Amino acid sequence: MPRLTHDRTTWLTYAQLGLWGFFLYGFGPVVPLLRDEQGTSAAVAGLHSTAVAVGALLGGALFAPLARRVGRGGAIWFGLAGVAVGVTAFGLLRPLPTTLAAVAVVATAGMMVTSGVAVVLTARHGPAAPAALTEANAACAGMGILAPLVIGASVDAGFGWRPVMAVEVGLIALVALAARLFRVRLPQSAPAAAAAAVPVGATPGAAVDPVAVTAGAAIDGVGVTAGAAADPVGVTAGAGVGEAGRLPRAYWIAWVLMAVTGSIEVCLSLWTADVLRSHAGMTAASASAAVAAIVCGMFLGRLVGGRIALRWPPAPLLLAALTVSLAGFALFWLASVGWLAVTGLVVLGLGNALHYPLAISIALAVAGPAADKAAGWSAYSMGVGFGIAPVALGAVADGIGPHLAFLLLPGFIAAAVLLTGRLGRALRAAPTDDRTPAMTGA
Repeated sequence: MPRLTHDRTTWLTYAQLGLWGFFLYGFGPVVPLLRDEQGTSAAVAGLHSTAVAVGALLGGALFAPLARRVGRGGAIWFGLAGVAVGVTAFGLLRPLPTTLAAVAVVATAGMMVTSGVAVVLTARHGPAAPAALTEANAACAGMGILAPLVIGASVDAGFGWRPVMAVEVGLIALVALAARLFRVRLPQSAPAAAAAAVPVGATPGAAVDPVAVTAGAAIDGVGVTAGAAADPVGVTAGAGVGEAGRLPRAYWIAWVLMAVTGSIEVCLSLWTADVLRSHAGMTAASASAAVAAIVCGMFLGRLVGGRIALRWPPAPLLLAALTVSLAGFALFWLASVGWLAVTGLVVLGLGNALHYPLAISIALAVAGPAADKAAGWSAYSMGVGFGIAPVALGAVADGIGPHLAFLLLPGFIAAAVLLTGRLGRALRAAPTDDRTPAMTGA
């Protein structure tokens, strides 16, 4: 099993991804409060999620050219500066069009941070990168636990949610100051050895990007036959890998899967507080703080998920995670008292912890030499999930209430189960290199 070394650069990237997590996981509890403030419907308030989707698309498209111009480290700091500007505007402005624009700016910058951290950690740690990315995502979720609690405390104290945006800006400034004082510099590009590596079965001479996984990946060398080179997703090295510029069928199944699981996560983030208020009888402040239960579950799930993924192939593990999510949702949805609903949210978070990490890890690993292109397209899958599902759920909630509208989520989970089954079959059917025994993905 690869060893992970925690140097200053690694700790800095963890902190940088955590800064993004503070906003990302605090954003959901804010939306119902902002809806009350602006006097809009649930469907209109859900447009803030569409703004996140638009920003994700822009950030995904802009990261690669920006990294080429200013380097990967520079792109991360540029993204954090953009997050600071965006959250400042979000905290100060009140009309709907301006809050939508501010959220789009924050999401654009946040996608640059996420992409940059993934690339830097993967290039720096090589075979141990999945473990580093798992820890980075745990740091992200850990900050995500803090954000709803701070929002709830601020609302309960009568200050509202807007002062919390100043906390985000202050944290970004603090991390930037610490990096300068301790002279921690992020690498501008991948080490030559990593950049030159070519996976087994890839086209000889094809350029390979060292990014095999993205933020939150929890996969490492699973299911590989003894003596075979470790593969991050438990498929044969080079299995299903497309030539540069061409993405295999397994990638596109994983792409749709990411859109569906992204829909689950964003709907929970935006509308859970509403259900807790309307069905479980919680106050606005308590409901906003209780959203942290989901992130707490995700934090715990990702702490242990990387180790579990060392021993389980990704497709069966993803099916198990979806089953846990369904059980947690059932407990949350049926509960009419706050503590039981919150318990369901923790279980739901445990399952959700591995949805995106497993799917994106498979997607980028099977892309092979086309990893840059695959990483860019993955942002669009999240954009689809974040842009459509919350607005649809909000529209349904306007008609029948948020509690009944949440029954859309088991439908998303069922769709994810079907897609995972297809993905496992696609991995088994992928062409393999004659030198390495074929490994199944399910």
